[in-house]
Amino acid sequence: MDFKERLKDLRTESKMTQKQLAQKINVTDDCIYFWEKGRSEPSISQIIELADLFEVSCDYLLGKSEY
Repeated sequence: MDFKERLKDLRTESKMTQKQLAQKINVTDDCIYFWEKGRSEPSISQIIELADLFEVSCDYLLGKSEY
């Protein structure tokens, strides 16, 4: 599984809309949409923020580990 799939899975498991997630990390909901579609990628600081929010490692979020 890669980043876009992990992000969408974590967001939906948390019962968050794209808009709600965007508000939590201070980006637009279009940003979340593009990340989930693989059209763009977050910055390193945004990846760290997402990992902290979902309580997972950056490696997991990026699809580099299963934990």
